[in-house]
Amino acid sequence: MADKLTAQLYSADGASKGEVDLNPDIFGIEPNRDVMHQVVTAQLAAKRAGTHSTKTRAEVRGGGAKPWRQKGLGRARHGSIRSPQWVGGGVAHGPKPRDYSQRTPKKMKRLALRSALSDRAANGHIKVVESFDVWDEPKTKNAVALLAAMGVTGKVLLIAEDHERSAIKSFRNLDHVIASNLGQANTYDVLWAETVIMSQGTLALGQSAPRGTEEHARQLTVDSSQLTVSESEATEDDESIEVVS
Repeated sequence: MADKLTAQLYSADGASKGEVDLNPDIFGIEPNRDVMHQVVTAQLAAKRAGTHSTKTRAEVRGGGAKPWRQKGLGRARHGSIRSPQWVGGGVAHGPKPRDYSQRTPKKMKRLALRSALSDRAANGHIKVVESFDVWDEPKTKNAVALLAAMGVTGKVLLIAEDHERSAIKSFRNLDHVIASNLGQANTYDVLWAETVIMSQGTLALGQSAPRGTEEHARQLTVDSSQLTVSESEATEDDESIEVVS
């Protein structure tokens, strides 16, 4: 994918304001379909309640007495009328309450999310709004007007900052929109939505050296080098103090 990535920038009323740069480490990687599939499968599995339950022959009421004697009647031998082959009997190998959740490594979750965002960015389905702070109170008609002005149709994922509660409340009344903050963004929601809309502050916060990217590794290297320099300076200061004393 191209190193230079951009997304359309809009004002809060839907007026075009040009373009904004996207971080290629997040929006420009090659999507990993296998990882996205595994992460989405784990997400959907975690949503399952797992409360299904059937009764075995030991749990069904009745059937304590042998229905007829073992031999002499010409009929098949039975010990209980609650055996699985009887109507009203127990269920053999039926479902029991269980936990369907799967453990997914954090690096895999981050890779899946970046893959999903990169796919949407490659197809021009990332839209950025300058700020929602101008919306003083939640109003669904503001959200509808913004989507119409931007020419956005279909399913939408809105990602706003925590203090932009008015925008989140304005969009959440629409059945084709998922409104959340940056911490709640996940792979399934990105893939579910045809268009991803985020505020410029959210974009800047999400692009600030995310973990698992080359930029984050470079920042760690710079931080560690600065820490080493500061430690060496502190050691030299200690030595000079000892000489003076």
